[in-house]
This record gives sequence, C-alpha cells and structure tokens, in this order.
Amino acid sequence: MQNESPTLSSAAKVLAFAAAAEVGTGLAAMIVPAVVVQLLLGLDVSAEGAVLARCFGVAVLALGIACLPNRRSGNVDSAALRAMLIYNALIASYLSYLGGLVHLAGVLLWPGAALHAIVVAMLLLTRRDAPRGGR
Repeated sequence: MQNESPTLSSAAKVLAFAAAAEVGTGLAAMIVPAVVVQLLLGLDVSAEGAVLARCFGVAVLALGIACLPNRRSGNVDSAALRAMLIYNALIASYLSYLGGLVHLAGVLLWPGAALHAIVVAMLLLTRRDAPRGGR
C-alpha cells in the first residue's frame, strides 16, 4: 500500500517557501543577531540592538511556523496567506525605504527587499486557485 500525500497547490508551495525562509531568518536572528544586522543593514549592533534583533527573530520564527501549509490536506489557511502577504509587502517596503532613503547598505538589504517583493507577487498570483482551509 502506497502512502499518497496530496499535491500542494501553487499557493501552498509559495507559502511553504516563504514560511521556511522566515523560520531560517528567525533562527539566524536569534542565534547570531549581530551577523544578521550587519548583513541586512550594514550596521554594527549594540547589546540593546541584539536584544531587539532577537525579538524580531522570535516574531518571524513564529510567523513562519504558523504559516506552514497543511501537508496532509494540501490546503492553505486563508489567515496564514493574508499574514504572509501583509508581512512580505510591509517588510519589502520598509527594506526599500531603509536602502533608498536612509541609505543603509548591508549586502543582503536589496536582495532581501527584492525577495520579499517577489513573494508578494507570487502570493497574489497564486492565491486565486489555492484550496482554502481555515478562516
């Protein structure tokens, strides 16, 4: 007897990618906050800044875990989809603001902003055909 799992929709795949990326970012910010701040913003971090970076890490780790699609059903929770869409739109905008107007320049600032913007576009393009579950 073969164990068949449902095929994930395009929206579920994009959501799974975004969730995994946030889990990784959250773990990195919690473990090595100074490295994350340096790579994203090009700034040295104080002890207070490390505390805030770790708080950010906890938040995006929780977001990533909460937004993982249901692997058993293949369904996408509409609340998770909205949360990831809003988060990515806001963080892409904020990183772009930091790079464009504040002139911060970590090596991963613009790639991070672009990746978040691409996730927004992909979530918008795929959410119409997503099998829905949850709220």
